[in-house]
Amino acid sequence: MAVASNGTVVVAHPTGSERNALGRAARRRVPRSQQALFEPAPDRADPIELLQRQSQTRISELVPIRYGRMVASPFNFYRGAAAIMAADLATTPRSGITVQCGGDAHLSNFGVFASPERRLVFDINDFDETLPGPWEWDLKRLAASALIAAQGNGFPVAQQERAVLATVRGYRKAMLGFAAMKNLDVWYARLDAEEVLAQLGSQMDIKAPKGGDEESSAADSRERMAEFSKLTHQVEGHTRILAHPPLLVPIDDLASGSERDEMFDGLHQILSSYRATLQNDRRALLEQFQLTDLARKVVGVGSVGTRAWVALLLGADCQDPLFLQLKEAQASVLEPFLGPSGFANHGERVVTGQLLMQASSDIFLGWLHVQSGIDGQQRDFYARQLNDWKGAAEIAQMTPKGMARYGAMCGWTLARAHARSGDRIAIAAYLGHGRVFDRAILAFSEAYAEQNQRDFQALLEAVRDGRITAQTGV
Repeated sequence: MAVASNGTVVVAHPTGSERNALGRAARRRVPRSQQALFEPAPDRADPIELLQRQSQTRISELVPIRYGRMVASPFNFYRGAAAIMAADLATTPRSGITVQCGGDAHLSNFGVFASPERRLVFDINDFDETLPGPWEWDLKRLAASALIAAQGNGFPVAQQERAVLATVRGYRKAMLGFAAMKNLDVWYARLDAEEVLAQLGSQMDIKAPKGGDEESSAADSRERMAEFSKLTHQVEGHTRILAHPPLLVPIDDLASGSERDEMFDGLHQILSSYRATLQNDRRALLEQFQLTDLARKVVGVGSVGTRAWVALLLGADCQDPLFLQLKEAQASVLEPFLGPSGFANHGERVVTGQLLMQASSDIFLGWLHVQSGIDGQQRDFYARQLNDWKGAAEIAQMTPKGMARYGAMCGWTLARAHARSGDRIAIAAYLGHGRVFDRAILAFSEAYAEQNQRDFQALLEAVRDGRITAQTGV
């Protein structure tokens, strides 16, 4: 992209041959075999210090829950260690081809959810760290997660390698396919969840209408009401969110009297400002709902301690609910190594990256900025529906064959996301048709899994020494 003398933005459109040559030039500059390289830098930061640095901006009483979840297993540690791996990836060879990165592409950050057309789709589902960056960073994080998960499940070495190679091969073959496709065909490509369920079955935990009638509005309504009844109860004739401390704490349990009213009013104003970021039709729909209750929520592993709220809104009556999740968006863990985001609001960064990478996104996806929140600090948030259907892979219960299949699906999905935002022809030319790249990423994954294990042990030692407080079982 360039700017003409009259100020007009000019977008370059290289030919397919030129884009192919770009990928081959990248291959000569950074041979695919070099993607295997990982050696901890001599001045590598203490991983515990990196985690503690992140904790400084989080809700202090919730931070022990984050550590408690991370000490559960090497795979759980890996899920929470995106900042550590970002620093490590910054020391590895780069092809020089940029895409919109997810920034935290591991097996548990893919899943099933409902499209606006009320069909189940399989896609990436976490974009907190999204930022333009090297496509191989996402793929390396995904591949290493497959190896660490396979090790955690006790698979034989050959089956561990199979899981990684299937993941990388799924990405490579998909990118080769996308390189040959028309632009619109790439944009509309998606992996239907029916295929995922057919191949994985019981290894997926699906919270969605059953019986093959996912397109049925009646089934959809029944599922939403079932979720609604689990999360709410009646208090003096008013619908309120059920408490499940410390994971879900209603606003009435966080404050009382005038302090509670001020907190509610402040969050109500925040929600109102978020409306402005929605499309007009979706804004009109949201305005038919009234805010009824709010609760603080603990989410994920790596995100624990960041501020997240659940908002309960009711429409025509108490049988017409809408749950929104407002989640704090901090700077991406990639920014110290790739430069600051081009967006002033990190919520907008997350939403923009999600819309670019996902084939289908939530209709209430938007962002907001809080000038002076309940803690007096300025913060960015993004919002979406809470658990609109939803399904996640049962990673710890997967068989070797199931994990290989699942890894291949994740690889395909990541390639599709990268093909939408980056030069798919150049990436495909870099990857090639052989297995050189696949084997290189396997070697990288093996080296990084060893590093992850060392870092995991360092966290366990920090807990034993009292340097870190971990609250387990939450």
